[in-house]
Amino acid sequence: MSQFQEIFQRASDRKGGPSILLSMVGEEPFAIPKLPNDRYLAEMTKRIFQAGFSWKVIEQKWDGFEAAFDGFDINTCRFMSPDIFEALCQDTRIVRNGQKIETVPQNAEMIFSKSETMGSFFNFLKTWPEDDYVGLLLDLKKSGARLGGMTCQYFLRSIGYDSFIFGRDGVAALISVGVIDKHPTSKKALQTVQATLNAWREETGYSLTTLSRVCAMSIDA
Repeated sequence: MSQFQEIFQRASDRKGGPSILLSMVGEEPFAIPKLPNDRYLAEMTKRIFQAGFSWKVIEQKWDGFEAAFDGFDINTCRFMSPDIFEALCQDTRIVRNGQKIETVPQNAEMIFSKSETMGSFFNFLKTWPEDDYVGLLLDLKKSGARLGGMTCQYFLRSIGYDSFIFGRDGVAALISVGVIDKHPTSKKALQTVQATLNAWREETGYSLTTLSRVCAMSIDA
């Protein structure tokens, strides 16, 4: 039995059989939707503010975020003045975390820069090699602001990008079949995971998102 077959069997047993499991996780191919640049910045910002904070509160305040950041217009956000920054730090429509507010102009500049090179941020994502998801995470972490850890993974999932979430259960599944021995943080460990995911995708024909969900469902909470 292959590593993924072992995980799939365990998840299937937990959820009541293969057909039920697949109906829960989905097995359709992913095609990233084309969005305007302001929506990419908005989703990045939402995931950044949700990190270490109540997701529910951010959702409740999100209309206020949209208004405060002018709909996340890329050029408006790129050129945020010190006065506007200070005003945002006092703006009760949003969560007043200065370090996270600072990421908005920084990530707006990153999106603008990649758009200048690739024609749009959508093109940047669309043309990234599908067998190098880890490389995309590392690129966005390096070129963006506060896009490390699971924040970037949640961002990519939220915009419809085919993605693997390195959450507690997903990582536990990888550990259970010997892919890694702890949460992958080093470049070497992440490359090992990438090679494994590429092999599993070739073996099963499933998307990264489906593989991720099956892994998560194979672990007892």
